Amino acid sequence: MVKSTYRTSLIELSQIRKMFENTNPDAINLAIGEPDFDVPENIKNAMKKGIDDNFSHYTPNRGYEELREEIVKKLSKDNHIKTNANDIIVTCGASEALSDCCQALFEKGDEVLIPNPGFLSYEATVKLAEAKPVGYETPMERGFKVKTEDIQEKITENTKGIILNSPSNPTGAVIDKEDIRGIADLATDNDIMIISDEIYEKIIYDNKKHYSPGAYSDNVITINGFSKAYAMTGLRLAYMSSPSYFTEELLKVHQYTTACASSISQIGGIEALRGPQESVSKMAKEFEKRRDLITDSLNDMGYECVKGEGAFYVFPKVPNPEEFVRKAMDAGVLCVQGIAFGSEGKNNVRMSYANSYENIEKAMDILRKI
Repeated sequence: MVKSTYRTSLIELSQIRKMFENTNPDAINLAIGEPDFDVPENIKNAMKKGIDDNFSHYTPNRGYEELREEIVKKLSKDNHIKTNANDIIVTCGASEALSDCCQALFEKGDEVLIPNPGFLSYEATVKLAEAKPVGYETPMERGFKVKTEDIQEKITENTKGIILNSPSNPTGAVIDKEDIRGIADLATDNDIMIISDEIYEKIIYDNKKHYSPGAYSDNVITINGFSKAYAMTGLRLAYMSSPSYFTEELLKVHQYTTACASSISQIGGIEALRGPQESVSKMAKEFEKRRDLITDSLNDMGYECVKGEGAFYVFPKVPNPEEFVRKAMDAGVLCVQGIAFGSEGKNNVRMSYANSYENIEKAMDILRKI
């Protein structure tokens, strides 16, 4: 029997995907992080026209220049990041961008600081690069937010990277401006690269603002995309903006893994950035209503639950997460044990409110009964 590699033996299949693929399809799914909205009509129409106009061939490795130019404008306007089209690489989703970064940046013996709790792909992609993930804790009592000093105390001579995620999966936390700037300064002072996952940037509440470390340091690779803001999850379209001196290294990995992102998806991306943005704000407002419903319901049941400022997740503390998830699943509600997102999630479960308001109401009624 052929054995797996050492690298793959270090990781496991996603607990989220296991829950999604192996349970009752009629259950109310609060496990998967996918907007339940459809792609806006203007984007659909642009992609249909792209097919008719035969945009079905390979694109440049970096992606269509027209799309990259629009991304440059977006990063300048929204994030105060100064870049150019040559330093943008369009990828097959943010997952590919994250993987490309880890393969190009890290090697055996390197340490990479990752959020704990944090999105489970961070640990896996770091391990696949044979580097060592080192968690920085984000306590529930301060809203799961990372502070500059949390990062500073974890830095060693082996630290080569810091992964930031704001707004956060699985907690919904949004990092404060002073800490974004402080961590960016640490990266500059210690010659460390930040990988900033900003895929939930547009899903933010309570007049909270999103800040990008790339506005304060050149030692930042910014990852963003179209899956969450424009409900384009299955179209697998994202991008990364990197320092000029490092773009070619990222491009090498990208070339030999995917070559280029989908041509038709890129046509949709151009329209997404150029077209009306009302669908984005409308979706965020609906998510905010759902956030209030699920957070208030869980707190009323006696489960301590922080009201997140962004993304579409809650991360309540429950007495026995394994039993909670099992009973909920048996009753027809899917959620994920918090331990899947790191040791600091061992007393929590993650629920996504990327489901209809009505379904969330039903799910909360079910949980009250059990």
